[in-house]
Amino acid sequence: MIDIEIKKKLKGADNDSWNKNIILIGGGGHAKSCIEIIESLDEFKIYGLIDNSIKNESILGYPILGSDEQLQKIKNELGTASALITVGHIKTTTLRKELFQKIRKFGFDTPLISSKSAYVSKHSKVGSGTIIMNSSIINADAVIGENCILNNKSLIEHDAVIGNHCHIATGAIINGGATVGKNSFIGSGTVLKQGITIGSNCLISAGLFINHDVPDGKIIA
Repeated sequence: MIDIEIKKKLKGADNDSWNKNIILIGGGGHAKSCIEIIESLDEFKIYGLIDNSIKNESILGYPILGSDEQLQKIKNELGTASALITVGHIKTTTLRKELFQKIRKFGFDTPLISSKSAYVSKHSKVGSGTIIMNSSIINADAVIGENCILNNKSLIEHDAVIGNHCHIATGAIINGGATVGKNSFIGSGTVLKQGITIGSNCLISAGLFINHDVPDGKIIA
């Protein structure tokens, strides 16, 4: 039986296909982009969003169900359900990581979400909880970690490796054999030369050409 208070917040849709319900964790601008992709797939029913700021009652017509303190309660009531981290990542991935660990702990499924306009090679590997956004390309033998954002028009070339919890921003190009360590951010339009290594916990600003290895924790603005 669904908790009556949560049921009142549901966007008016029937709730027969519980295995198709998905909860979005985060209600900012990135969440709006994720909503449009999920709506176009016809694979999931967006049950609502979790947002700790709770400034709005809804995002694009979907209800804010409360803070992340409600996650266990919602999972218990739904049974089988999926969740996607829709908090953005620029300066730090700490919040995305913590929330991803929390939804895993509570037993939510963490599906891969891929836009219909993206190309993902059948010879690539992509981790759970990652979203591949519009017009992105992942080529053969590329390996992408869990809980990543591959933003619109990003290109991950053959044999590139992207660690867990990374954000490859709009239009960024990761050339063949390049590696991006976990928790790192590659800014919009930035190009990584083939074969180089970007360390973990790095932040590379927009519009750059990086042709050398970058150590862990480095910020290049």
